[in-house]
Amino acid sequence: MRNGHAIVPGIIPKGTLFYHGTNRSVLPTSLEWFATDPEHSYAFCAHDPKQECWQFTLATTRPLKVVYFDGSSAAKLPYGTLDTQDLLLWGEPRGGGLEEDRQRIKDVCKWGKEYGVDGFFTSQGFSEVMLCDLTSGVRVISSSNLVNRLLGWPQKPILFEIAALELMNTASWHNRFPGETRVQLDLAGLVTFYDTQLAPSLVATRAGQERWDHRVQNISSEDLSVAKASLEEALTRPEGLSSGIDWATLIQVIIDRYAQRLELVRYLLNAPTAGSDDVLDFANKTQAQLRIMLTPYLLFSVAPTDPLDETRLDWAKPVFELCATTHTYFMDSELSSMTASEKLLLQAVRGTTREICRVVTNMWAEGVHAGLDPLLNTKELPDVTRVTTLRNAWAEALNHLMTWLDWSEWVKCDPACGREEMCYLPTWPIGFPGQDKIIRGETVYTESDGTHSKTPTTTEKPVAKTFGLIPPVTDEWIRPQPKCIRRVAPYGL
Repeated sequence: MRNGHAIVPGIIPKGTLFYHGTNRSVLPTSLEWFATDPEHSYAFCAHDPKQECWQFTLATTRPLKVVYFDGSSAAKLPYGTLDTQDLLLWGEPRGGGLEEDRQRIKDVCKWGKEYGVDGFFTSQGFSEVMLCDLTSGVRVISSSNLVNRLLGWPQKPILFEIAALELMNTASWHNRFPGETRVQLDLAGLVTFYDTQLAPSLVATRAGQERWDHRVQNISSEDLSVAKASLEEALTRPEGLSSGIDWATLIQVIIDRYAQRLELVRYLLNAPTAGSDDVLDFANKTQAQLRIMLTPYLLFSVAPTDPLDETRLDWAKPVFELCATTHTYFMDSELSSMTASEKLLLQAVRGTTREICRVVTNMWAEGVHAGLDPLLNTKELPDVTRVTTLRNAWAEALNHLMTWLDWSEWVKCDPACGREEMCYLPTWPIGFPGQDKIIRGETVYTESDGTHSKTPTTTEKPVAKTFGLIPPVTDEWIRPQPKCIRRVAPYGL
């Protein structure tokens, strides 16, 4: 579960399909939520085995102007997932109850109307859009009376289990780049609460916290006003008034260059060694990978000025500088055409590449002095004790870098799942501790006035009918980890 910190304008292209599940044969005319995948809407088409299951398919007839809330922004929880929406609307978080949810869509559409916003895009693993006006920009292309997934419940829950599993499976399709493409984000209008100039009041509250625990709720009223003004400015900015740089692709290029390679280096550094030969073997392999990462920046003129002085690494500075600036050096000439959001993105990209290149270049240069580099070997025979100490230092530096980067490419099942399995990162409302108890009708706890009731209740209703919340008493809830789950029977989380 990730609490979102960014709000971004976007466009949903013409011809995009949305889905809505209901137990009625008539599409609601009020403000509603629509899924981007039919497996998602199918989960809401009936809450009882005796009900009919209707699924409506809509298509956009023109590009829709939307606002995207990042993180687990569709998760109806009181732990921070709705902070950015609630603060934008009400100036305070109000939690994830059904009543607040209905009021939220009314108020957010009322707010967005002034800026020509057609809807709001949110995610909880699977994506959904809140459409504000079903008479503009969309049309119904089909209404289908489908088989109720609750037929046979609870004695034969096979259809329900398959529907839940495939909901998770379709959501996983968008886990990797390019992600959810049915909304095209305008990063030139990005508003992020990680911008320390925009929201300095949040800096102190995050001190010492892990990324998982960050929330926006403690923002000052002054900073919130600035953030709202920035978003409103982004929504009214004339089309084309930006640098035109493809920031998403630039960021992905950098991730592609380093994600797998850093992961491989970490593996080599953590590999067990049985003796001095193993130590030197893995150290040499690590040095080779460091050289591979830096190959486009290893100038012919670069070499240690004093091979005997291992404390001086300034000879490698040209390598670091070329590595750190290659992707963004030319962008200084584009500053005049950049929006404030783009300048923030440029700062972030430069800071990221600079830190990656600093760590990798330092490691490589240290390996050169240790006699590990195949081309700049400063020693006939590396010292095993020195190399052992160096490997430990490398591992510490690399772990610190990768923790700081916190890239989603490294969130995966290791070892990889089997052919009958899929890798799943538990995402509300499926797969959290206690969720199986909701499905099986056992004891759950319900939210009461923003706190967790101590009085247990029971339900025989399927999970789609239940708005109960499981108290976050374990790291598995707050810090979910990927795990392999079965895609074919027997099912299970």
